[in-house]
Amino acid sequence: MSSRNGQALSLPKYMEGLRADYDAARESRFRRRRTGIAPMGSGADYHVRDESRYLKVMEYARDMYRNDCVVGQIVDRATVNTIQDGITPDPQTGDDMVDANLKARWVEWTEDPEQCDVAGEMTFCDMEHVVNTQTTVDGDIVALAVQDGGVGKLQLIEAHRIRTPQGIKKDVALGVKLSSTRRRIEYYVTEDDLDPMSAAPKLGSMRTIPVRDADGHRQLFHIYHPKRASQTRGVTAFAPIFDLVGMHDDIEFATLVQRQIGSCFAIFRERQLEFSSGAPAKQGSQTTETLTDGTTRIIEGIGPGMQISGAPGEKLSGFAPNIPNQEFFPHVRLILTLIGINLGEPLVMVLMDASETNFSGWRGAIEQARMGFRSNQKMRVGRFNCPVWKWKVREWMGSDPALRAFALRTSPSNIDLDRSPIFWHRWNPPNWTYIEPKTDAEADALRLEKRLTSYRRLQAERGRDGEEVQDEIIADNGRLVAGAIAKAKELNAGNPEAQVDWRELVNYSPAGRAAAPVATPGETASVGTEGATAIEQVRLEADAYGVAVRAGVVTPQPADEETFRGKMELPPMSEEVRSAWSKDEGTRRPITITPVAGEKPASAFGAPPPAEDAPPEEEPTEPPEASVKPKRSRRKKADA
Repeated sequence: MSSRNGQALSLPKYMEGLRADYDAARESRFRRRRTGIAPMGSGADYHVRDESRYLKVMEYARDMYRNDCVVGQIVDRATVNTIQDGITPDPQTGDDMVDANLKARWVEWTEDPEQCDVAGEMTFCDMEHVVNTQTTVDGDIVALAVQDGGVGKLQLIEAHRIRTPQGIKKDVALGVKLSSTRRRIEYYVTEDDLDPMSAAPKLGSMRTIPVRDADGHRQLFHIYHPKRASQTRGVTAFAPIFDLVGMHDDIEFATLVQRQIGSCFAIFRERQLEFSSGAPAKQGSQTTETLTDGTTRIIEGIGPGMQISGAPGEKLSGFAPNIPNQEFFPHVRLILTLIGINLGEPLVMVLMDASETNFSGWRGAIEQARMGFRSNQKMRVGRFNCPVWKWKVREWMGSDPALRAFALRTSPSNIDLDRSPIFWHRWNPPNWTYIEPKTDAEADALRLEKRLTSYRRLQAERGRDGEEVQDEIIADNGRLVAGAIAKAKELNAGNPEAQVDWRELVNYSPAGRAAAPVATPGETASVGTEGATAIEQVRLEADAYGVAVRAGVVTPQPADEETFRGKMELPPMSEEVRSAWSKDEGTRRPITITPVAGEKPASAFGAPPPAEDAPPEEEPTEPPEASVKPKRSRRKKADA
C-alpha cells in the first residue's frame, strides 16, 4: 500500500483514509475518549476482568444504598412494587388432588423460616425481597439448595463471596467456572466473609460448589440480570449513575451547609480608601493553618447569634442570600429524573409527589414503571422461583408415595420423570390496583361478561388464587344463608305475625334500601332489580307490568293475575273474580279506561266500539285518553 507520491503507508494510516460507513467509527474532537474499550471487540466479561475493581464497584454501590437519602428509597420502592406479598405458584398437573397437595406443601414450607431458610430467619417472601434488592445493588446473588435435618433449605450467598482462587485463570470468570459453551460448571465461594479489598484466597480455603447434583438437577441458582449473552456475573444497576448520585449528594450537602452558614451571619464591610483600623478585632475562636506554599492563614470560628463589632470608620450592612436559589430546584429535579429512569422509576415515584403533573401524566408514568416491574418479576421467576419449585417437587416426590406414583403414571418414561406433568405449574405475580378502583372493578366485570378472560386468570392478575377465592365466597355465602334461615325460624317462632323470610335477613339494609343479593362468581341479576327483596321484586315487576299495559303493549289476561297472586302468596281467584274475567271475555283493560256497565270491553289498542243499537254519530269522537276515564254524560247523550 502506497500513497500517490509512492511512499509506503502503514495499515492504520491506510484504514484512516477510508471513509467509514458510520460517522461514529471516526474520531472527533467533539467526542470524549473512552477508556477500557477493546479496539477489535470483546465479550462482556472483558470489562470486569479486574476482580478487585469489580468488588470495589460493588462496595461503592452498597455504600450509596446505605447512606444516600434518595437512592436507597428508590431501590426499596422498586422491590416493594415488584415483589409485594410474594410471587405465588399455581400447580397445573391436571389432577386436583395433586395440585392441592403441592400447594399445601409449598405454603407450609415457604411460610416457616425454620423449614425454608438454613439460617432459620427468613420466609421465602423475605428471600424474594432480599434477592431483588441485592440483584439491583450488588449485581447478583446466589441461592444454594442444601439439606439440613432431612429438609431442603435455601442458603443465600452474597456476591462478594464468589471469588476466583489464586492460580486458577483458565475458563474462570469472577469465581465461576465455565465450559466451552459457557455452561456453568461450578462456583468458588469463600468459607467466611472476607475484606473485598484483600487478595484472592487459595483454592484449598474455598468451597467448590457444583451447579448441578449427581443426577444433573440444579442445586445452585444464580440470580442476575444479564445485558449481554457473554455476561457471566451481574453488574450493579448504579453503574451508569455513579457520578450523578455522588454529585446529587454533594449538592444537597453543600446547600445545607450554605444554609447553616447563612443562618449565622452575613455582612458587608464598607471602608474608605485610606481606612486604617489598627489591629484587627477578634470575632471568635481562632486557629492558624499552614498552607502548602508555606504561608499561613487565620481561621475564625463562627456560630449562631454572633455579634460583629466594626472598627471605627467601618460601615456594616447585612446580607441575606437566597438559599437555595431559583436554579437549585430545577437542577436537582433533573438529576433525580436521570437517577430514577436508570432505576426504572419516574420522577413522580422518586419524589412520591404528583403535584406537578395531571392525572393522565401520573397514570402514563406509573404504567411505564409497572412495565419494568413486570419484566423484573418475569426474570426473578425464571432464575429463582421456578428452579426452587422444581427442586422442592423432586424432594416431595421422594417422601410422598402418592406424588411419586402420579409422576410415574404420567411420565412418558419411567426413567425421565422430569417430563411428568407433576412439574407443570404457573406463577401468579402480584399486580397493582388501578388509580381509579371503581373503573378497574367495572373493567374486570366487563371482561368477565364479554368472555375476554376467565375468573381464575382474572384473580391471578390480582395476585390471588381463583379457586381459593371462589371457595371462600361459597363458604361465606353458605354461612350467611344458613344463619339467615336459622334466625328467620327463631323470629317467626316468637312472632308468628311477622312472617320473616330468610331472604329479607340476607338482603336487609339498615338505611332502608335493598342491599345487594348474595351471588356467586358468574351469577348476574335481572336488569333494574339488583338488591331487591322478595316483596320489592314483586312490586317492581307489578310496576313494570302496569306501565306496559297502559302503554298498550300488553293485554291483561287471567294467567297474569294467577302469576301475581302466586308471587304475593294471595288466595286463588274466587268465583266472582273468574266471573268478571268471563264477562270481559278473558281480557281486561286498565282501570283508567274501564267501560261503563253493560258495555263490551274495548280493544287494548283503540277506542271502545259503539253499542249495537246506537245510531252512528254525525261527527266522529276522538278516542278517550288512556289516563282519563270516559265521561258517562257524553255516552248517555250519544245513546239518546
